[in-house]
Amino acid sequence: MTTPSTTPPPERAAEAWPFWTLLVVDDEQGMRNFLVKALGPRCHAVLEAASAEAGEQQLRAHHVDLIILDISLPGKNGVAWLKELREQGWSGDVILITAFADLDTAIEALRAGASDFILKPFRMPQILNAVQHCWVRSRLARENYILRRASAVEGQARGGLVGSSPAMAQLWESVRRAAGVHSTVLLQGESGTGKELVARALHAQSARAQGPFVPVNCAAVSPELIESELFGHAKGAFTGATRARNGLFHYAQGGTLFLDEVAELPLPLQSTLLRVLEDLKIRPVGSEQLVPVNVRIIAATNRHLASEVAAGRFRKDLYYRLQVVELTLAPLREHKEDIPELAAHFMAQLAPALGAEPLALSDTEMAFLQRYDWPGNVRELRNLIERSLILGALNVSALYAQPAAARLTTAGQPTDLHALEKQHILSVLESVQGDKTRAAQLLGISRRTLERRVAEWALP
Repeated sequence: MTTPSTTPPPERAAEAWPFWTLLVVDDEQGMRNFLVKALGPRCHAVLEAASAEAGEQQLRAHHVDLIILDISLPGKNGVAWLKELREQGWSGDVILITAFADLDTAIEALRAGASDFILKPFRMPQILNAVQHCWVRSRLARENYILRRASAVEGQARGGLVGSSPAMAQLWESVRRAAGVHSTVLLQGESGTGKELVARALHAQSARAQGPFVPVNCAAVSPELIESELFGHAKGAFTGATRARNGLFHYAQGGTLFLDEVAELPLPLQSTLLRVLEDLKIRPVGSEQLVPVNVRIIAATNRHLASEVAAGRFRKDLYYRLQVVELTLAPLREHKEDIPELAAHFMAQLAPALGAEPLALSDTEMAFLQRYDWPGNVRELRNLIERSLILGALNVSALYAQPAAARLTTAGQPTDLHALEKQHILSVLESVQGDKTRAAQLLGISRRTLERRVAEWALP
C-alpha cells in the first residue's frame, strides 16, 4: 500500500498525549513508518510490530496505553488477538484499521472490544481524532474514578485553610514557595491539623493544578493490599485477581499523589516506593512491565519520622527522599487566635448541609473555646461545631467535663516526642471513656494504629 501523503497539521495542544505509549501493529513497513512519524511527537513513545506475535512481545516488555492494530496480519489476525487481550484482562484502548472490511467485520471488531474502527486509506485527521477520542475517554475515566473515591473528603476540604495568625501566615508562605517546584513534600503535624488541606493547597497552586489530586490513607489499607492499591496488579497476580487493575499512581498521572500516614507503610513497600521516586517507574504486582509515571508525591504523617528512622521502623533513605521540602503544621493550641475565624467558617460550611440555623456565639462561649487545649486540633473543633448545630446550642460541657482539657505541655510533664504522643493519646482515650473507635476518630488515625500503640504500652 502507498503511504498516505497527507501533511500532518500543525501541532495543537488538544492533540498531545504526553504520558501515553502507543503500539502500531501492521505488516506494512510504510504504514508503520507513517504512523510512528505522525504520532511520535505527540506522545511519550510509539512502538511498532509487524505481527500479533511481535506485538505480544512488545506488550510483555513495555507498558502500552493504546494499540493501533491492523486486522489483516500474517499469522494471528487482529480481531483474534484483540479478543485474547480482552480475555487476559488488558484494558487499554485499541483502534482497528483495515483496507478490507464490511459491516459484519466492523460489528465483530467492536464486540471484541475495539475502541474505534478506521478504513484504509485514511487521512491524518482521522487517526488523530481517533487517538484523541481514546485519550479523552481515558482521562474522563480516571477523573470519574477519582471523584467517586474522594468526593466526600473533597467536600470538606473545599473551604481551604482558614486563619490569619502568624503561624498560618508562615504556613501560607511556605505553601506558596513549595507549590512552585516539583519536589516531594513531607507534611508533619499532629492529627487533625489539616495536613490534607495543605496538600490540596500545594496541588491547587502548582503547575499540576489541572491534573488529578489522588489521596490515599496508607493506614486504612491492609499491608497485603497496599502495593496493589498503589501500583495496580496483573491478572492472576494473587488469589482473587481475576482481571488486571490500575493502581492509584495510574490515576494520579500528571497530577499529585497524597500519601497520608506514610509512616504506616510496611518496610518492604518503603523500599519499593523509594525505587519509584528515583526511577519514576512502577511495576504492577505480578507484572514484568515497568510503567513510566509523572506524579508528584506529597506525604504526611502525625509521627516524628526522624524518631521512626532511629527506631528502625522507617527507612532512612526514603525519609531523606521525602523530606526535600518539609512543612510542620502547628497544633491548634499554638494558634488559638484563629479559633473565632475557624468556628465561623465551620458554622457557615456545616449549617446549610445540616439544615440548621447558624449559632451566634457569645463572648463567654468564645472564651471557653479559646481556653481549651484541643487535643484533636482543628478536626475536634469542627466536630464540636457540627454537634452543637445538631443540638441547637454550643456543647461546651463536652469539652470541660472531660480531663482532655488539660494542657499537654505544663511544667513538670515530659517533653520528648514519644512521651508527649503517649500522654496525648491516653488523654483522648480517657476523655471518651476508653472508646477506641471514637478516640481514633478524634486523633485522626485508624483504630488499628491506635490499638498497636496501646499494645506497645502494654495497656488493656
